[in-house]
Order: sequence, then C-alpha cells, then structure tokens
Amino acid sequence: MADKLCPKVILEGTRLTFKTEIAFGLNEHPRIVGPRRYRYHSPIVSAEWCALTNFPWGRGLINFEPHEEHLAMETYHTWARLFELQRYYSWIVDRFHISTRAYQLRTYGRDYPFRWLEQRLHGLGFRLVFVTRTPESFADARAERLKVSGNPSQYDDLGVFVQEQDLLRRLVGESILPTLELDISDNDVAGAVERIAGWLAETGGLWAE
Repeated sequence: MADKLCPKVILEGTRLTFKTEIAFGLNEHPRIVGPRRYRYHSPIVSAEWCALTNFPWGRGLINFEPHEEHLAMETYHTWARLFELQRYYSWIVDRFHISTRAYQLRTYGRDYPFRWLEQRLHGLGFRLVFVTRTPESFADARAERLKVSGNPSQYDDLGVFVQEQDLLRRLVGESILPTLELDISDNDVAGAVERIAGWLAETGGLWAE
C-alpha cells in the first residue's frame, strides 16, 4: 500500500488569497487524492470555523477571546490527536495555527508559538502552503469576492490584509514545516492547485512516510 495517497496540507494566508477555493481544488485533484468516479466527502478542516459562538461570523480558533483560550488550546490538542489517529488519510486544512498566532499577536499582543503542535504535525508529514498576493492585486480579488460574500464589510480596508500578510510571512518563516510560498496575484486557482500538486510530488508529500 506504499502508493496510497494521503497528503496533509495546511493553507495559510490572509483573506482574499483564495485559500478556500484552492482547498476545494486540491480535494478533487487526481494527482492529490487520486482518480474518482464519483464525488465523496474528504474532509477540509478550518480554524476559521466560528464554533465558539452561537451567531454568524463569531469566534473560533483564530479569533478567540482571552477567556476562551482553554477551549481553543484543547481544540488544537484534539485536532492533533485526531490527525495522529488518522495518519493514513488525506487532510487539507484551510487556515490553522499560523493564522491564530497572527490574530492573537495583532489583537491581544499574546503569542502562542505552537512548537508542540508543529512537532506533531511535522512527524505526520504535514506541509505548509503560504498563499500570498501583491498589494496592488487585492482590489481585483475583493471585487470577485464581493459577488458572493455574505459579509462584505470585512473587505473595506485592504490595508489590513497587506499588514497581516507581512506578519504571516514572518510567522511562516519561523515554522519547522516544509513550506511553499505561492503567489496567487493572477487569481489562477487551477494553476495554483497544479503548482501545489507538483511540489507535493517532488517533496514526497503525497504519501505517508
């Protein structure tokens, strides 16, 4: 069974970098998950889920408040354990611990290095893809997103995203996970998925060690 595909990818980046679209593309790409004759529900995990509050666009693992720290950390420990128990499965994660570090640093001045988490993720073969775009390309991305967004006001100030991207770049640079920086300024999601697939194949990231 050495040829079983079970890639493990974390997509990080600020908003408007099309991470979710890329995640869906990865989850259906034959080089990533194999050929499929019918569609089924491989998991896409996200720390962006607002699971700590009972209202839309609430709080979750990224933007938790200080009094919710124990809930967030216990959830991260639970995800780590689940990944370990299901190590021979494919996992695509749309924002995770790097986004948490960035938000908590920017909002509360509190850092969560997550070295313990990265060591466990590294042992499982997780790869990190940092999705970026040039500052001037955010406007076009916003125009596309406003066509479908249910919360358009979050995209009013594009300068916030540029600043967050700079912080994320620093935090990604501190990661011990194998990392690919991927520029999505051209908005070519299909091309981005192909580049990730090629990188995973070249680095052995499609198969379990």
